[in-house]
Amino acid sequence: MAKSAKQSEEKPFEQILWSSADKLRKNIDAAEYKHYVLGLLFLKYVADAFEELHTKILDKEGEYAYDDPEDKLVYSSKYVFFVPPNSRWSYLVSRAKHPSIGEDIDTAMDLIEKDNPKLRGVLPKQFGSPKLDKTVLGELIDLINNINIGNEAARKKDLLGVVYEYFLGQFALAEGRKGGQFYTPRSVVQLLVEMLQPNKGKVFDPCCGSGGMFVMSEKFVLQHQGRIDDINIYGQESNQTTWRLAVMNLAIRGIDPEQVKWNNEGSFTKDAHPDLKADFIIANPPFNVSDWSGELLRNDGRWNYGVPPAGNANYAWLQHMLYHLCPTGKAGVVLSKGALTTKQGSEYEIRKNMIEAGVVDCIVNLPAKLFLNTQIPACLWFLNRDVINKRKGQVLFIDARNLGHLVNRRTREFTDTDINQIADTYHHWLNIRDAYNDISGFCKSSSIEEIRNMDYVLTPGRYIGLPDDEDDFNFSERFNKLQAELEEQMSKEIHLNERIRLNLSKIKEVDDE
Repeated sequence: MAKSAKQSEEKPFEQILWSSADKLRKNIDAAEYKHYVLGLLFLKYVADAFEELHTKILDKEGEYAYDDPEDKLVYSSKYVFFVPPNSRWSYLVSRAKHPSIGEDIDTAMDLIEKDNPKLRGVLPKQFGSPKLDKTVLGELIDLINNINIGNEAARKKDLLGVVYEYFLGQFALAEGRKGGQFYTPRSVVQLLVEMLQPNKGKVFDPCCGSGGMFVMSEKFVLQHQGRIDDINIYGQESNQTTWRLAVMNLAIRGIDPEQVKWNNEGSFTKDAHPDLKADFIIANPPFNVSDWSGELLRNDGRWNYGVPPAGNANYAWLQHMLYHLCPTGKAGVVLSKGALTTKQGSEYEIRKNMIEAGVVDCIVNLPAKLFLNTQIPACLWFLNRDVINKRKGQVLFIDARNLGHLVNRRTREFTDTDINQIADTYHHWLNIRDAYNDISGFCKSSSIEEIRNMDYVLTPGRYIGLPDDEDDFNFSERFNKLQAELEEQMSKEIHLNERIRLNLSKIKEVDDE
Protein backbone atom coordinates (compact mmCIF):
# COMPACT_ATOMS: atom_id res chain seq x y z
CA MET A 1 0.00 0.00 0.00
CA ALA A 2 2.83 2.35 0.92
CA LYS A 3 4.51 1.54 -2.39
CA SER A 4 1.35 2.50 -4.30
CA ALA A 5 1.10 5.82 -2.47
CA LYS A 6 4.74 6.55 -3.20
CA GLN A 7 4.26 5.81 -6.90
CA SER A 8 1.29 8.19 -6.93
CA GLU A 9 3.37 10.94 -5.30
CA GLU A 10 6.07 10.47 -7.93
CA LYS A 11 3.63 11.15 -10.77
CA PRO A 12 4.04 14.58 -12.39
CA PHE A 13 1.53 17.14 -11.20
CA GLU A 14 -0.14 17.47 -14.62
CA GLN A 15 -0.76 13.69 -14.80
CA ILE A 16 -2.42 13.64 -11.38
CA LEU A 17 -4.60 16.61 -12.36
CA TRP A 18 -5.55 14.95 -15.66
CA SER A 19 -6.52 11.70 -13.91
CA SER A 20 -8.76 13.59 -11.52
CA ALA A 21 -10.38 15.71 -14.24
CA ASP A 22 -10.89 12.74 -16.58
CA LYS A 23 -12.75 10.78 -13.87
CA LEU A 24 -15.36 13.54 -13.84
CA ARG A 25 -15.94 13.27 -17.59
CA LYS A 26 -18.41 10.36 -17.28
CA ASN A 27 -20.55 10.33 -20.43
CA ILE A 28 -19.32 13.64 -21.90
CA ASP A 29 -17.51 13.29 -25.23
CA ALA A 30 -13.82 14.30 -25.04
CA ALA A 31 -14.28 16.77 -27.91
CA GLU A 32 -16.75 18.76 -25.79
CA TYR A 33 -15.19 18.13 -22.39
CA LYS A 34 -11.86 19.69 -23.41
CA HIS A 35 -13.51 23.08 -23.83
CA TYR A 36 -14.97 22.94 -20.32
CA VAL A 37 -11.70 21.89 -18.65
CA LEU A 38 -9.34 24.09 -20.68
CA GLY A 39 -11.76 27.02 -20.38
CA LEU A 40 -11.84 26.71 -16.58
CA LEU A 41 -8.06 26.36 -16.41
CA PHE A 42 -7.71 29.54 -18.44
CA LEU A 43 -10.23 31.34 -16.23
CA LYS A 44 -8.37 30.26 -13.08
CA TYR A 45 -5.09 31.43 -14.60
CA VAL A 46 -6.28 34.95 -15.50
CA ALA A 47 -8.05 35.23 -12.12
CA ASP A 48 -4.92 34.21 -10.16
CA ALA A 49 -2.74 36.67 -12.06
CA PHE A 50 -5.32 39.44 -11.61
CA GLU A 51 -5.84 38.80 -7.88
CA GLU A 52 -2.11 38.90 -7.16
CA LEU A 53 -1.67 42.27 -8.89
CA HIS A 54 -4.99 43.56 -7.52
CA THR A 55 -3.79 42.84 -3.97
CA LYS A 56 -0.50 44.68 -4.57
CA ILE A 57 -2.39 47.75 -5.80
CA LEU A 58 -4.82 47.64 -2.86
CA ASP A 59 -1.86 47.38 -0.46
CA LYS A 60 -0.11 50.30 -2.22
CA GLU A 61 3.03 48.22 -2.74
CA GLY A 62 6.04 50.04 -4.25
CA GLU A 63 5.35 51.19 -7.82
CA TYR A 64 1.60 50.65 -7.33
CA ALA A 65 1.26 53.21 -4.50
CA TYR A 66 -0.83 55.62 -6.58
CA ASP A 67 -2.62 53.20 -8.94
CA ASP A 68 -6.37 52.61 -9.08
CA PRO A 69 -7.17 48.90 -8.46
CA GLU A 70 -9.98 49.10 -11.06
CA ASP A 71 -7.91 50.82 -13.78
CA LYS A 72 -7.68 48.34 -16.68
CA LEU A 73 -4.61 50.04 -18.14
CA VAL A 74 -2.55 49.21 -15.04
CA TYR A 75 -3.18 45.50 -15.61
CA SER A 76 -2.62 45.52 -19.38
CA SER A 77 0.71 47.33 -18.87
CA LYS A 78 1.83 44.31 -16.84
CA TYR A 79 0.43 41.78 -19.37
CA VAL A 80 -2.33 40.81 -16.93
CA PHE A 81 -5.96 40.51 -18.05
CA PHE A 82 -8.46 42.64 -16.14
CA VAL A 83 -11.08 40.47 -14.39
CA PRO A 84 -14.36 42.19 -13.36
CA PRO A 85 -15.94 41.30 -9.97
CA ASN A 86 -18.46 38.70 -11.25
CA SER A 87 -15.72 36.91 -13.19
CA ARG A 88 -13.29 36.54 -10.30
CA TRP A 89 -12.50 33.01 -9.22
CA SER A 90 -13.51 33.57 -5.60
CA TYR A 91 -16.99 34.61 -6.77
CA LEU A 92 -17.37 31.51 -8.96
CA VAL A 93 -16.19 29.22 -6.15
CA SER A 94 -18.90 30.71 -3.93
CA ARG A 95 -21.44 29.81 -6.64
CA ALA A 96 -20.04 26.33 -7.44
CA LYS A 97 -22.91 24.42 -5.79
CA HIS A 98 -25.67 26.60 -7.24
CA PRO A 99 -27.76 25.15 -10.10
CA SER A 100 -27.04 28.32 -12.11
CA ILE A 101 -23.24 27.87 -11.98
CA GLY A 102 -23.12 27.13 -15.74
CA GLU A 103 -24.80 30.43 -16.61
CA ASP A 104 -22.56 32.20 -14.05
CA ILE A 105 -19.42 30.95 -15.83
CA ASP A 106 -20.77 31.90 -19.25
CA THR A 107 -21.45 35.41 -17.91
CA ALA A 108 -17.96 35.55 -16.39
CA MET A 109 -16.40 34.65 -19.75
CA ASP A 110 -18.51 37.25 -21.52
CA LEU A 111 -17.53 40.00 -19.06
CA ILE A 112 -13.81 39.20 -19.39
CA GLU A 113 -14.06 39.42 -23.18
CA LYS A 114 -15.75 42.82 -22.96
CA ASP A 115 -12.96 44.19 -20.76
CA ASN A 116 -10.13 42.59 -22.78
CA PRO A 117 -10.49 43.20 -26.54
CA LYS A 118 -7.77 40.67 -27.46
CA LEU A 119 -9.97 37.89 -26.05
CA ARG A 120 -13.17 38.98 -27.78
CA GLY A 121 -14.96 36.01 -29.35
CA VAL A 122 -12.39 33.57 -27.95
CA LEU A 123 -13.54 32.19 -24.58
CA PRO A 124 -15.88 29.17 -24.40
CA LYS A 125 -19.44 29.93 -23.30
CA GLN A 126 -21.27 26.60 -23.31
CA PHE A 127 -21.18 25.94 -19.56
CA GLY A 128 -24.91 26.63 -19.26
CA SER A 129 -25.72 23.77 -21.65
CA PRO A 130 -28.43 21.45 -20.20
CA LYS A 131 -26.39 18.35 -21.10
CA LEU A 132 -23.54 19.39 -18.79
CA ASP A 133 -24.11 17.95 -15.32
CA LYS A 134 -23.81 20.93 -12.97
CA THR A 135 -22.61 18.66 -10.17
CA VAL A 136 -19.67 17.66 -12.38
CA LEU A 137 -19.05 21.33 -13.14
CA GLY A 138 -18.98 22.17 -9.43
CA GLU A 139 -16.53 19.31 -8.81
CA LEU A 140 -14.28 20.59 -11.62
CA ILE A 141 -14.24 24.04 -10.01
CA ASP A 142 -13.32 22.50 -6.64
CA LEU A 143 -10.54 20.48 -8.29
CA ILE A 144 -9.02 23.45 -10.11
CA ASN A 145 -9.49 25.68 -7.04
CA ASN A 146 -6.77 23.69 -5.24
CA ILE A 147 -3.99 24.83 -7.59
CA ASN A 148 -2.32 28.20 -8.11
CA ILE A 149 -1.51 28.52 -11.80
CA GLY A 150 -1.48 32.27 -12.44
CA ASN A 151 0.55 33.81 -9.62
CA GLU A 152 4.10 34.99 -10.19
CA ALA A 153 5.75 31.81 -8.88
CA ALA A 154 3.58 29.62 -11.11
CA ARG A 155 4.16 31.84 -14.14
CA LYS A 156 7.93 31.57 -13.70
CA LYS A 157 7.59 27.78 -13.85
CA ASP A 158 5.11 28.06 -16.75
CA LEU A 159 2.90 25.79 -14.64
CA LEU A 160 -0.25 26.38 -16.64
CA GLY A 161 1.70 26.04 -19.89
CA VAL A 162 2.84 22.58 -18.81
CA VAL A 163 -0.68 21.56 -17.73
CA TYR A 164 -2.33 23.05 -20.82
CA GLU A 165 0.08 21.36 -23.23
CA TYR A 166 -0.29 18.01 -21.45
CA PHE A 167 -4.09 18.28 -21.46
CA LEU A 168 -4.15 19.17 -25.18
CA GLY A 169 -2.15 16.02 -25.90
CA GLN A 170 -4.33 13.83 -23.68
CA PHE A 171 -7.55 15.18 -25.21
CA ALA A 172 -6.10 14.60 -28.67
CA LEU A 173 -5.40 10.98 -27.70
CA ALA A 174 -8.91 10.62 -26.29
CA GLU A 175 -10.44 11.98 -29.50
CA GLY A 176 -8.28 9.78 -31.73
CA ARG A 177 -8.44 10.76 -35.42
CA LYS A 178 -10.34 14.00 -34.73
CA GLY A 179 -7.76 15.02 -32.14
CA GLY A 180 -5.08 15.42 -34.80
CA GLN A 181 -7.02 18.30 -36.31
CA PHE A 182 -5.98 20.63 -33.50
CA TYR A 183 -2.82 19.00 -32.15
CA THR A 184 0.52 18.09 -33.72
CA PRO A 185 2.47 15.72 -31.42
CA ARG A 186 4.99 17.55 -29.29
CA SER A 187 8.06 15.63 -30.48
CA VAL A 188 7.26 16.39 -34.14
CA VAL A 189 6.85 20.10 -33.36
CA GLN A 190 10.08 20.05 -31.37
CA LEU A 191 11.93 18.45 -34.30
CA LEU A 192 10.64 21.07 -36.75
CA VAL A 193 11.61 23.91 -34.43
CA GLU A 194 15.07 22.51 -33.62
CA MET A 195 15.82 22.13 -37.31
CA LEU A 196 14.59 25.60 -38.30
CA GLN A 197 15.82 27.43 -35.17
CA PRO A 198 13.40 30.40 -35.33
CA ASN A 199 15.44 32.81 -33.21
CA LYS A 200 14.18 36.17 -34.53
CA GLY A 201 11.85 37.66 -37.09
CA LYS A 202 8.39 36.67 -38.31
CA VAL A 203 7.13 33.13 -37.60
CA PHE A 204 4.10 31.99 -39.63
CA ASP A 205 1.80 28.96 -39.53
CA PRO A 206 -1.03 29.10 -42.11
CA CYS A 207 -2.92 26.18 -40.51
CA CYS A 208 -1.96 26.73 -36.88
CA GLY A 209 -4.29 24.38 -34.97
CA SER A 210 -4.00 25.06 -31.24
CA GLY A 211 -0.76 27.02 -31.65
CA GLY A 212 1.82 24.40 -30.69
CA MET A 213 4.33 25.58 -33.32
CA PHE A 214 4.30 29.09 -31.84
CA VAL A 215 4.67 27.87 -28.26
CA MET A 216 7.65 25.67 -29.15
CA SER A 217 9.24 28.56 -31.09
CA GLU A 218 8.94 30.73 -27.99
CA LYS A 219 10.54 28.01 -25.88
CA PHE A 220 13.40 27.72 -28.36
CA VAL A 221 14.10 31.46 -28.18
CA LEU A 222 14.05 31.49 -24.37
CA GLN A 223 16.24 28.36 -24.11
CA HIS A 224 18.87 30.07 -26.26
CA GLN A 225 19.01 33.23 -24.17
CA GLY A 226 16.94 35.21 -26.63
CA ARG A 227 14.03 37.55 -25.95
CA ILE A 228 10.47 36.54 -26.79
CA ASP A 229 10.00 40.00 -28.32
CA ASP A 230 12.53 38.98 -30.99
CA ILE A 231 9.87 36.94 -32.79
CA ASN A 232 6.48 38.02 -34.12
CA ILE A 233 3.72 35.44 -34.52
CA TYR A 234 1.40 35.20 -37.54
CA GLY A 235 -1.15 32.47 -38.02
CA GLN A 236 -4.40 31.39 -39.62
CA GLU A 237 -6.94 28.69 -38.73
CA SER A 238 -10.21 27.75 -40.44
CA ASN A 239 -11.79 25.88 -37.50
CA GLN A 240 -13.17 28.42 -35.03
CA THR A 241 -13.08 26.23 -31.91
CA THR A 242 -9.49 25.25 -32.68
CA TRP A 243 -8.58 28.91 -33.22
CA ARG A 244 -9.99 29.70 -29.78
CA LEU A 245 -7.74 27.05 -28.25
CA ALA A 246 -4.78 28.65 -30.04
CA VAL A 247 -5.52 32.15 -28.76
CA MET A 248 -5.89 30.90 -25.18
CA ASN A 249 -2.75 28.78 -25.56
CA LEU A 250 -0.78 31.87 -26.59
CA ALA A 251 -2.40 34.25 -24.10
CA ILE A 252 -1.40 32.18 -21.07
CA ARG A 253 2.24 32.56 -22.13
CA GLY A 254 2.08 36.28 -22.78
CA ILE A 255 2.39 35.82 -26.55
CA ASP A 256 0.37 38.39 -28.48
CA PRO A 257 -2.31 36.47 -30.43
CA GLU A 258 -3.52 39.50 -32.42
CA GLN A 259 -2.07 38.29 -35.74
CA VAL A 260 -3.48 34.77 -35.37
CA LYS A 261 -6.60 35.01 -37.52
CA TRP A 262 -9.70 32.89 -38.02
CA ASN A 263 -11.90 32.62 -41.06
CA ASN A 264 -13.83 29.57 -42.19
CA GLU A 265 -12.78 30.02 -45.82
CA GLY A 266 -9.20 28.96 -45.14
CA SER A 267 -5.74 30.05 -46.28
CA PHE A 268 -6.22 29.38 -49.98
CA THR A 269 -9.43 31.27 -50.69
CA LYS A 270 -9.01 33.97 -48.03
CA ASP A 271 -5.37 34.54 -47.16
CA ALA A 272 -5.40 36.46 -43.85
CA HIS A 273 -1.83 37.75 -44.39
CA PRO A 274 -1.59 38.37 -48.16
CA ASP A 275 1.46 40.63 -47.93
CA LEU A 276 3.38 38.71 -45.26
CA LYS A 277 6.94 37.64 -46.00
CA ALA A 278 8.00 35.44 -43.10
CA ASP A 279 11.44 34.47 -41.88
CA PHE A 280 10.21 31.06 -40.73
CA ILE A 281 7.16 28.97 -41.61
CA ILE A 282 6.34 25.89 -39.54
CA ALA A 283 3.22 23.93 -40.48
CA ASN A 284 1.36 20.63 -40.42
CA PRO A 285 -1.36 21.10 -43.08
CA PRO A 286 -4.10 18.48 -43.49
CA PHE A 287 -2.94 15.66 -45.79
CA ASN A 288 -4.26 15.16 -49.34
CA VAL A 289 -7.14 17.65 -49.09
CA SER A 290 -9.35 17.42 -52.19
CA ASP A 291 -11.90 20.18 -51.51
CA TRP A 292 -9.53 23.17 -51.38
CA SER A 293 -11.23 25.21 -54.16
CA GLY A 294 -8.44 24.44 -56.62
CA GLU A 295 -10.64 24.95 -59.68
CA LEU A 296 -11.40 28.52 -58.56
CA LEU A 297 -7.71 29.37 -58.09
CA ARG A 298 -6.21 28.25 -61.40
CA ASN A 299 -4.69 31.68 -62.08
CA ASP A 300 -3.56 32.48 -58.54
CA GLY A 301 -0.26 34.36 -58.23
CA ARG A 302 1.09 31.91 -55.64
CA TRP A 303 1.66 29.10 -58.15
CA ASN A 304 5.20 30.02 -59.21
CA TYR A 305 6.23 26.41 -59.90
CA GLY A 306 3.05 25.13 -61.55
CA VAL A 307 -0.71 25.01 -61.02
CA PRO A 308 -1.58 22.41 -58.34
CA PRO A 309 -4.19 19.78 -59.24
CA ALA A 310 -7.73 20.55 -58.09
CA GLY A 311 -7.98 17.15 -56.39
CA ASN A 312 -5.05 17.46 -53.95
CA ALA A 313 -3.78 20.47 -51.97
CA ASN A 314 -0.32 19.14 -51.01
CA TYR A 315 1.57 21.14 -53.64
CA ALA A 316 -0.71 24.12 -53.12
CA TRP A 317 0.41 24.17 -49.47
CA LEU A 318 4.10 23.97 -50.45
CA GLN A 319 3.76 26.85 -52.91
CA HIS A 320 1.61 28.90 -50.52
CA MET A 321 4.44 28.70 -47.99
CA LEU A 322 7.17 29.46 -50.51
CA TYR A 323 5.15 32.51 -51.60
CA HIS A 324 5.09 33.77 -47.99
CA LEU A 325 8.83 33.31 -47.33
CA CYS A 326 11.13 36.32 -47.36
CA PRO A 327 14.24 36.08 -49.63
CA THR A 328 16.24 34.40 -46.83
CA GLY A 329 13.31 32.51 -45.28
CA LYS A 330 13.05 28.82 -44.40
CA ALA A 331 10.06 26.53 -43.94
CA GLY A 332 9.44 23.14 -42.32
CA VAL A 333 6.30 21.34 -43.51
CA VAL A 334 4.70 17.99 -42.62
CA LEU A 335 3.24 16.23 -45.67
CA SER A 336 1.95 12.88 -46.81
CA LYS A 337 4.83 10.71 -48.02
CA GLY A 338 2.98 10.24 -51.30
CA ALA A 339 3.96 13.82 -52.23
CA LEU A 340 7.57 12.61 -52.66
CA THR A 341 6.75 10.40 -55.63
CA THR A 342 3.37 11.40 -57.07
CA LYS A 343 3.02 12.00 -60.79
CA GLN A 344 -0.67 12.87 -60.67
CA GLY A 345 -1.77 15.93 -62.57
CA SER A 346 0.87 18.65 -62.42
CA GLU A 347 2.49 17.49 -59.16
CA TYR A 348 5.48 15.89 -60.91
CA GLU A 349 6.22 19.11 -62.83
CA ILE A 350 5.86 21.26 -59.70
CA ARG A 351 8.25 19.01 -57.76
CA LYS A 352 10.72 19.03 -60.66
CA ASN A 353 10.59 22.84 -60.91
CA MET A 354 11.08 23.29 -57.15
CA ILE A 355 14.11 20.98 -57.15
CA GLU A 356 15.68 22.67 -60.19
CA ALA A 357 15.08 26.09 -58.57
CA GLY A 358 17.03 24.92 -55.51
CA VAL A 359 14.32 25.66 -52.93
CA VAL A 360 14.13 22.08 -51.54
CA ASP A 361 16.73 21.78 -48.80
CA CYS A 362 16.04 18.55 -46.95
CA ILE A 363 13.59 15.63 -46.80
CA VAL A 364 13.11 13.63 -43.59
CA ASN A 365 11.39 10.26 -43.71
CA LEU A 366 9.29 9.78 -40.55
CA PRO A 367 8.41 6.55 -38.72
CA ALA A 368 4.86 5.25 -38.49
CA LYS A 369 2.46 6.00 -35.59
CA LEU A 370 3.71 9.53 -34.86
CA PHE A 371 0.37 11.15 -35.67
CA LEU A 372 -2.95 10.67 -33.90
CA ASN A 373 -5.31 11.38 -36.78
CA THR A 374 -3.87 9.39 -39.67
CA GLN A 375 -2.03 6.20 -40.55
CA ILE A 376 -0.88 7.78 -43.84
CA PRO A 377 2.97 7.65 -43.95
CA ALA A 378 4.42 11.13 -43.43
CA CYS A 379 7.58 13.09 -44.14
CA LEU A 380 9.06 16.53 -43.49
CA TRP A 381 9.99 18.98 -46.24
CA PHE A 382 12.46 21.77 -45.48
CA LEU A 383 12.31 24.61 -47.96
CA ASN A 384 14.94 27.35 -48.17
CA ARG A 385 14.84 30.51 -50.28
CA ASP A 386 18.29 31.60 -49.09
CA VAL A 387 20.17 30.44 -52.20
CA ILE A 388 23.42 32.13 -51.08
CA ASN A 389 23.96 30.62 -47.61
CA LYS A 390 23.29 26.97 -48.45
CA ARG A 391 24.78 23.96 -50.23
CA LYS A 392 24.00 24.75 -53.84
CA GLY A 393 22.86 21.93 -56.07
CA GLN A 394 22.39 19.52 -53.15
CA VAL A 395 19.45 18.04 -51.22
CA LEU A 396 19.89 16.31 -47.87
CA PHE A 397 17.95 13.07 -47.32
CA ILE A 398 17.45 11.73 -43.79
CA ASP A 399 15.71 8.44 -43.03
CA ALA A 400 14.35 8.46 -39.47
CA ARG A 401 12.03 5.47 -39.83
CA ASN A 402 14.00 3.48 -37.24
CA LEU A 403 14.06 6.27 -34.62
CA GLY A 404 11.55 6.97 -31.86
CA HIS A 405 9.91 4.65 -29.36
CA LEU A 406 6.37 3.46 -28.67
CA VAL A 407 4.69 5.18 -25.72
CA ASN A 408 1.67 2.91 -26.13
CA ARG A 409 0.37 0.42 -28.67
CA ARG A 410 -0.66 3.05 -31.21
CA THR A 411 1.60 6.05 -30.55
CA ARG A 412 5.29 6.65 -31.20
CA GLU A 413 7.37 9.69 -30.27
CA PHE A 414 10.91 10.93 -30.71
CA THR A 415 13.28 11.25 -27.75
CA ASP A 416 15.46 14.33 -27.28
CA THR A 417 18.40 12.21 -28.49
CA ASP A 418 16.54 11.35 -31.71
CA ILE A 419 15.66 15.00 -32.30
CA ASN A 420 19.24 16.15 -31.69
CA GLN A 421 20.61 13.49 -34.05
CA ILE A 422 18.35 14.60 -36.92
CA ALA A 423 18.68 18.35 -36.27
CA ASP A 424 22.47 18.26 -35.81
CA THR A 425 22.85 16.33 -39.06
CA TYR A 426 20.86 18.99 -40.91
CA HIS A 427 22.78 21.90 -39.32
CA HIS A 428 26.20 20.34 -40.09
CA TRP A 429 25.08 19.84 -43.68
CA LEU A 430 23.56 23.34 -43.96
CA ASN A 431 26.67 25.07 -42.63
CA ILE A 432 29.15 24.39 -45.42
CA ARG A 433 32.02 25.14 -43.03
CA ASP A 434 31.06 22.20 -40.79
CA ALA A 435 32.29 18.66 -41.22
CA TYR A 436 29.36 16.75 -42.70
CA ASN A 437 29.56 13.07 -43.68
CA ASP A 438 27.00 10.76 -45.25
CA ILE A 439 25.98 7.92 -42.93
CA SER A 440 24.91 4.70 -44.60
CA GLY A 441 21.29 3.92 -43.83
CA PHE A 442 20.64 7.32 -42.20
CA CYS A 443 21.61 10.36 -44.30
CA LYS A 444 22.88 11.27 -47.75
CA SER A 445 23.61 14.56 -49.50
CA SER A 446 22.59 14.08 -53.13
CA SER A 447 23.22 16.28 -56.14
CA ILE A 448 20.51 17.61 -58.41
CA GLU A 449 22.00 15.40 -61.12
CA GLU A 450 21.40 12.29 -58.97
CA ILE A 451 17.82 13.42 -58.37
CA ARG A 452 17.32 13.95 -62.12
CA ASN A 453 18.51 10.40 -62.70
CA MET A 454 15.88 9.23 -60.20
CA ASP A 455 13.24 11.14 -62.23
CA TYR A 456 12.79 13.64 -59.36
CA VAL A 457 11.55 11.03 -56.87
CA LEU A 458 12.40 12.28 -53.35
CA THR A 459 11.97 9.19 -51.17
CA PRO A 460 15.07 9.10 -48.93
CA GLY A 461 15.48 5.30 -49.18
CA ARG A 462 16.32 5.64 -52.88
CA TYR A 463 19.41 7.70 -52.07
CA ILE A 464 20.41 6.38 -48.65
CA GLY A 465 20.36 2.74 -49.69
CA LEU A 466 17.52 1.39 -47.57
CA PRO A 467 14.72 -0.79 -48.95
CA ASP A 468 12.17 1.64 -50.34
CA ASP A 469 9.07 -0.56 -50.78
CA GLU A 470 7.37 1.28 -47.92
CA ASP A 471 9.03 4.52 -48.98
CA ASP A 472 7.30 4.45 -52.34
CA PHE A 473 3.86 4.07 -50.81
CA ASN A 474 1.64 6.70 -52.43
CA PHE A 475 -1.62 7.05 -50.57
CA SER A 476 -3.43 9.01 -53.30
CA GLU A 477 -2.47 6.60 -56.05
CA ARG A 478 -3.25 3.54 -53.89
CA PHE A 479 -6.60 5.03 -52.89
CA ASN A 480 -7.54 5.89 -56.47
CA LYS A 481 -6.57 2.40 -57.63
CA LEU A 482 -8.67 0.74 -54.92
CA GLN A 483 -11.57 3.09 -55.67
CA ALA A 484 -11.39 2.19 -59.37
CA GLU A 485 -11.35 -1.51 -58.50
CA LEU A 486 -14.34 -1.04 -56.20
CA GLU A 487 -16.27 0.84 -58.89
CA GLU A 488 -15.47 -1.92 -61.39
CA GLN A 489 -16.71 -4.58 -58.95
CA MET A 490 -19.87 -2.57 -58.26
CA SER A 491 -20.50 -2.21 -62.00
CA LYS A 492 -20.13 -5.96 -62.46
CA GLU A 493 -22.50 -6.54 -59.53
CA ILE A 494 -25.11 -4.23 -61.04
CA HIS A 495 -24.79 -6.01 -64.40
CA LEU A 496 -25.08 -9.43 -62.72
CA ASN A 497 -28.14 -8.34 -60.72
CA GLU A 498 -29.76 -7.11 -63.91
CA ARG A 499 -29.14 -10.48 -65.61
CA ILE A 500 -30.60 -12.30 -62.62
CA ARG A 501 -33.65 -10.03 -62.68
CA LEU A 502 -34.19 -10.69 -66.41
CA ASN A 503 -33.83 -14.45 -65.96
CA LEU A 504 -36.28 -14.44 -63.06
CA SER A 505 -38.79 -12.47 -65.13
CA LYS A 506 -38.49 -15.06 -67.91
CA ILE A 507 -39.14 -17.89 -65.42
CA LYS A 508 -42.18 -16.00 -64.13
CA GLU A 509 -43.51 -15.60 -67.70
CA VAL A 510 -43.18 -19.37 -68.28
CA ASP A 511 -45.02 -20.10 -65.01
CA ASP A 512 -47.80 -17.68 -65.95
CA GLU A 513 -48.28 -19.51 -69.26
